[in-house]
Amino acid sequence: MSTDIRWVVAVIDRPVQQLHEAAGFWATVSGTTARPVKHDRFIELRQAPADDWLLVQGVLDGPGGIHLDLSVDDPKAFVRRASAAGATVTADHGSWHVLASPSGWAFCVAAWKGEHRRPAPFREPTMLSHVDQVCLDLSPSDYDAELTFWAALTGWPVDVAGRPCCARLRPTGPMPIGILLHRHDRERPAAAHLDVTGSEVSAARAWQERLGGAPAGAGPHGTVLLDPAGAPYCLTSSDRPSTT
Repeated sequence: MSTDIRWVVAVIDRPVQQLHEAAGFWATVSGTTARPVKHDRFIELRQAPADDWLLVQGVLDGPGGIHLDLSVDDPKAFVRRASAAGATVTADHGSWHVLASPSGWAFCVAAWKGEHRRPAPFREPTMLSHVDQVCLDLSPSDYDAELTFWAALTGWPVDVAGRPCCARLRPTGPMPIGILLHRHDRERPAAAHLDVTGSEVSAARAWQERLGGAPAGAGPHGTVLLDPAGAPYCLTSSDRPSTT
């Protein structure tokens, strides 16, 4: 069976006390409908007829963050491949596994269930908006190893995006989410945030602030906002890298 990545889900981890507030915000921003699943700590964000690609999870400890769920034909073979590339298996739940990348950033691997229908950009009257990619925020000492790891694991083409501090992995096939790696200028624990693209950034920013987003800074290619749980994300123009 193939060990290629067949589908990617971005999981928005937020403190369980703010789960529903965060889910409501991200459902509106992504043009999806929030639906509780499994138990009361998981909320799917669905956009028919697209397959599921966003999930909000309530975490019991810490501020949360972002992680990826990777769907593959043969999870055990993929885990072996990831381990050979430098990942560490931190939990084996039989049907799914939790791994850590070389810098310690967690991601999950599970069996592919045939997902292939990508979400459409969300159309507001004055703009298009799309949750575009997950950006890994990395220390200078972690960046090269992480880039080598993710390029090998995904097999996706690498685009340096015109900036030496950023590299984008461009998905092959009908993936709903891309991956961007950002090298920061200081040492820090590995983390991740979402990038939201907008066809009209100023209109998108005003709209998201009305929904509960809070401005937190600006860079040459994007605006940093905080969602209602206080977690950063980046609003960029279409096809621009994140700079948080």
